Amino acid sequence: MDDPLLRLEDVTKDYGERVVTRVLHGISFTLSSGGFTALIGPSGSGKSTLLHLLGLLDRPTSGRILLRGCDTGELGQHALGRLRGRTIGFVFQFHHLLPAFTAVENVMMPILADRGRADDEMRDHAIGLLERVGLADRMHNRVTELSGGQQQRVAVARALSMTPALVLADEPTGNLDTQSGDQVFALLRQFNREQGTAFLIVTHDPCLAARCDRIIELVDGRITSDRSGG
Repeated sequence: MDDPLLRLEDVTKDYGERVVTRVLHGISFTLSSGGFTALIGPSGSGKSTLLHLLGLLDRPTSGRILLRGCDTGELGQHALGRLRGRTIGFVFQFHHLLPAFTAVENVMMPILADRGRADDEMRDHAIGLLERVGLADRMHNRVTELSGGQQQRVAVARALSMTPALVLADEPTGNLDTQSGDQVFALLRQFNREQGTAFLIVTHDPCLAARCDRIIELVDGRITSDRSGG
């Protein structure tokens, strides 16, 4: 049987030194290639902390996180950064685009960071992604000239620019109106089904979560439910 894409084994996370607060308590689960999973839970349940660990932006206090069979705890910061950049994409509620640059330049940024230089192949790849998210006519606009929904579609294209195996989406529709949110969700589903990209979507929206294939619920730093959605 193939190894899962991502595996958490009894992961904990503490904060503080003199007064220690445990935020995550023995989290264990796997994410498979091509999965489409929602992570839900009330505010303060540990979702953001868990997302930072899944994205290799922070390290657990104890336990193991394996990405494609590699124990990430054994990697130095440089190797961890390269693995993250080439394997994981991120979509945030507030898209964090670079306002001085155009849509196509924003999409190119992760590849530029990895390769250190721009080339025609990189630009063509970014243009192709923007065409797929419906922004062929706005790719040379600065992102400040785009609507919120359009900016989030640029963010989706940017997250997919390195062809990651996994995309972590933190409230990707939370700052959008219903129509724009539905369009962004449909894009995530499209890339999941057509390219086999795995998605983990953090959301407070029960209707959105119900449209995912799997729902993991986190309460007080513990998984209380792991069930099928859809």
